[in-house]
Amino acid sequence: MGSPGLLRSLLELTKARITFFVTLSVATGYLLFAGQLEAAMLMPMAGVFLLSCGSAALNQLQEWRIDAQMARTKNRPIPAGRIAPEWALLLVILLIGAGLYLLALVEHHVYVVLGLGVFSVLWYNGVYVLLKRVTAFAVVPGALLGAIPPVIGWCAAGGVVTDVGMLEVAFFFFLWQIPHFWLLSILYGREYEAAGMPTPSRYLDEGQFRRVTFVWILAVAACALALAVTRGLGLPWNAVVAVVTIWLVLISLPILRASADRKTALQVFLRLNLYALVVMLALVLDVLL
Repeated sequence: MGSPGLLRSLLELTKARITFFVTLSVATGYLLFAGQLEAAMLMPMAGVFLLSCGSAALNQLQEWRIDAQMARTKNRPIPAGRIAPEWALLLVILLIGAGLYLLALVEHHVYVVLGLGVFSVLWYNGVYVLLKRVTAFAVVPGALLGAIPPVIGWCAAGGVVTDVGMLEVAFFFFLWQIPHFWLLSILYGREYEAAGMPTPSRYLDEGQFRRVTFVWILAVAACALALAVTRGLGLPWNAVVAVVTIWLVLISLPILRASADRKTALQVFLRLNLYALVVMLALVLDVLL
């Protein structure tokens, strides 16, 4: 395999695009406490990035036989034979080790930051991986993973893990994870079922599941508006949150239609992710500017 092909395989194995978003949530937590850009924020960001890459690679190592049974995932590096499981395991050890090492170098609350990092790996690659093989609703406890990175950033900047202001932000990321994953289930539910994975379709018909997903999207929107109020966002950032929240609700309505298809679910999925990014930016820019 040439260098470009190897690089693409490594980026795919570590889900680098997703882990980059995770890194942004670390920066959000850090900046909300620090109130200014600091070089020290790069340490927890880099640590969580490497840790998340290692955890993502470990997940693919754990599930490559299942991935081989689904059209969406059969071409991932391990089931496709582009990276051997043994080499993937070595990469996992290096990435998780390097991530924890960098987290150990943060200036504040190092044991809390390290503990959260270790907990996130154990929760994702231990608890969540097992739960999603036995229950269609593993995403709810699994969504806790979305709340941890901003808390790591907050604590690394000097904040306390129990600060209400941070817990509100963490709760937003927790809520966002649920419709994020359930929209994926709408997109690829049949593939999950074919691979023997439980899906909500065991308990809900398609219309019911779309309605439940829409309710979770409304919960995310309501949480963002509450954040704008409780954090006292000023103009124009409070207006930005209000406008994009209305936009999110309106563009999500088509998912309720009986004619809604995979294209509709994909559009809502992409826009929900964009919405989370805009809310993050509004929170941060309100503090920095």
